[in-house]
Amino acid sequence: MKASTRSILMLSFAALVAVGCATQPKEEPIPEPAPAPAPAPAPRAIQPAEPAPVAPAPRLSPTDLTNPANLTNPESILSQRKVYFDYDKYDIKPEFQDLVAAHGKLLAANPQLKVLLQGNADERGSREYNLALGQKRAEAVRKAVQLLGARESQIEAVSLGEEKPVCVQSGEDCWWQNRRTDILYSGEY
Repeated sequence: MKASTRSILMLSFAALVAVGCATQPKEEPIPEPAPAPAPAPAPRAIQPAEPAPVAPAPRLSPTDLTNPANLTNPESILSQRKVYFDYDKYDIKPEFQDLVAAHGKLLAANPQLKVLLQGNADERGSREYNLALGQKRAEAVRKAVQLLGARESQIEAVSLGEEKPVCVQSGEDCWWQNRRTDILYSGEY
């Protein structure tokens, strides 16, 4: 019986092992979902740093005849760009001497600037005569600004004769406006 006891024990042990394996595993509790993350705090408004104080721009002096910005400053003589002449004349009238001198000083101080001088005439006279007179008017202004230091390479003098009138009516009230030299800086022509 010893063998049968041993067999019974072995069978019992095998049965216990079989029963132990056949039992259902213990159910593990389902973990609860993690709580939702707390909302991020609202971003704080970033206060911009105070801008550094800006020094005020220096006031443009209308009497500064070396500053090209004065070409558009209505308080400056440099904003004036027309030199008028008497009938059949090409000498610069005394009332335009300061204007021509101002442009001469500007050109002398700023060699990068270029200017076109356009001589004009009124409708009286032949086309050829008016072209020649317009050229003499432009050349008169050229010589004057060169005497003040402007370089020859900065200046071009041309005649438009009677082809570019400002006023197209007949009579002295209109003609005087056409007897002129226009001063045009590069970028304006």
